[in-house]
Amino acid sequence: MPLARLIITATFIAGLCLTYMVGRPKMQFPAHKGELAMALNNNHLGYRQADRARRFRFPSDYGAHPRFAHEWWYFTGNLETYSGRRFGYELTIFRFALSPKPVAHESAWQTNQLYTAHLALTDAKAKRFYFHQRFSRGALGLAGARAAPFKIWVEDWAVSANAGGRFPWRLQAAVGPMALDIKVFPVKPLVLQGDRGLDLKSAQGDASYYYSYTRLKTAGHLRFGRTRFTVSGLSWLDREWSSGVLAKYQTGWDWFALQFDNGADLMFYRLRKQGGATDPYSGGVWIGSGGATASLAYNDVVIKALDYWNSPRGGRYPARWRLAVPARDCRFTVAPIFANQELNVWVRYWEGAVNVKGTCGERAVSGRGYVELTGYAGAL
Repeated sequence: MPLARLIITATFIAGLCLTYMVGRPKMQFPAHKGELAMALNNNHLGYRQADRARRFRFPSDYGAHPRFAHEWWYFTGNLETYSGRRFGYELTIFRFALSPKPVAHESAWQTNQLYTAHLALTDAKAKRFYFHQRFSRGALGLAGARAAPFKIWVEDWAVSANAGGRFPWRLQAAVGPMALDIKVFPVKPLVLQGDRGLDLKSAQGDASYYYSYTRLKTAGHLRFGRTRFTVSGLSWLDREWSSGVLAKYQTGWDWFALQFDNGADLMFYRLRKQGGATDPYSGGVWIGSGGATASLAYNDVVIKALDYWNSPRGGRYPARWRLAVPARDCRFTVAPIFANQELNVWVRYWEGAVNVKGTCGERAVSGRGYVELTGYAGAL
């Protein structure tokens, strides 16, 4: 997903900068906007930059990169029970560095690493959307990320693996009436996005290191209240780290992660300029059923919004689209399973499960996926 996802939680992070840097366990919000500016405009502050192609190494690149300003592990998926009841989920863990280098530890609470996580579950039958956010400091074992043995966690929400980062990975998160406990296993090779994993996002040179597992076989359990569901399906992992932000001329993005029944996958993000035009730094990838990839430039995918949804909290989101990939003679209609899949966290955004129907050549194609929309509920 786009580099600018850090904006989703930047307001929150800015509000906690003083608390985490000085090591006080009491939550405290700054009286000025200086910390917000520091959190967002960090290109010149000594963080490492995604500025050249690199060799990816595993399992180390499953873990954290603390000299970069921010990174995330972004899981989404479509699941169903044996009887066909449909669910969607999102589990994301973000890491943010509040300074380029570790701080001197005057207290066990003190750290320059902040973690936050989002959990969202979509119940298609009940047309209910549940979401929650939690956060903690990377100290005292409260939150963290390590490569060996692989584990990322925010309190008891976690993604973990066996020694060496070997699959399956286990995703666990529970809060109040909802819980997620699933295992994922890739059925396609890892995909390096952009130029060998270096993904340029703007004319000002912002980029990220970016890889994906676009098709993860998934099985486990969901819980709503006292009802426990055995589920299976497909998940998607987007993994990025960098030290950049949205360019001033960019207002948000539309991100599509689509998995087709014929085994192919499509990822495309459309970065939007002020006024709604597509930024030429938009892009994506087509992944064939056998795992072969083909990069997609900003004009290789044509997107047209067909319908809209007005959030009761304010803001107007696209709610149905027509996507065309002319080079493959593919045309799809993408539609949410229901409109209200908006996360009302520190910055509101829409992320929800969708259905896909269309054709590639003379063959009918269908599938499922996830779409993320930002910048429609107010300025980022």
